[in-house]
Amino acid sequence: MTDTLIRAALFDLDGVVFDTESQYSKFWGEQCRMYHPDKPGLENEIKGQTLVMIFDKYFSGLKDEQPKIIAALDEFERGMGFEYIDGFLDFIGSLKCKGIKTAVVTSSNMMKMRSVYAAHEEFRSLFDAILTSEDFERSKPDPDCYYKGAAALGVSPDECVVFEDSFNGLKSGRAAGMTIVGLSTTNKADEIKPYCDFVIPDFMHIPQTLKSKF
Repeated sequence: MTDTLIRAALFDLDGVVFDTESQYSKFWGEQCRMYHPDKPGLENEIKGQTLVMIFDKYFSGLKDEQPKIIAALDEFERGMGFEYIDGFLDFIGSLKCKGIKTAVVTSSNMMKMRSVYAAHEEFRSLFDAILTSEDFERSKPDPDCYYKGAAALGVSPDECVVFEDSFNGLKSGRAAGMTIVGLSTTNKADEIKPYCDFVIPDFMHIPQTLKSKF
């Protein structure tokens, strides 16, 4: 954890801003059981990775099936519920009042984001920047996406705090040299603790030691 004063907050999307990870676990669980029945729990390994990376790493031998998966995912996301994690809206509002810059750094693509914008017209106004899978070359756990998030906000990595829930995302933020806050919305608190500077269940429980950094 850096001792530098925090000037920017970077947020993953699913499981951090929105309570959606259980929905994705259901979708990818069905796909993995269909195409990889020999790899139970694979849906947990792919969290935080872009769709392109998921296909390249786990579905490369299934080129003919990939369009079917994309179509199924698009339909699934259009019907998803996008509920904010408890306390998120108040927290991001407090950051703006303090002049802290904010960005979403997500492995989701623009197709998914159109569903988000349709569900929440206010979403784009909450952040100074929104980076999607189209904006970076390498997926989490590579730090590329968070380096680009910091650059988009005009701050250095050590001036950033990352809010993540997946192991890949936590490793990505750590590799970028940023302060890491893990949300125990997807994985248990004791499981993600080794990858974090702080662990919180939601944004209603921000420790004072973290608040003092802003």
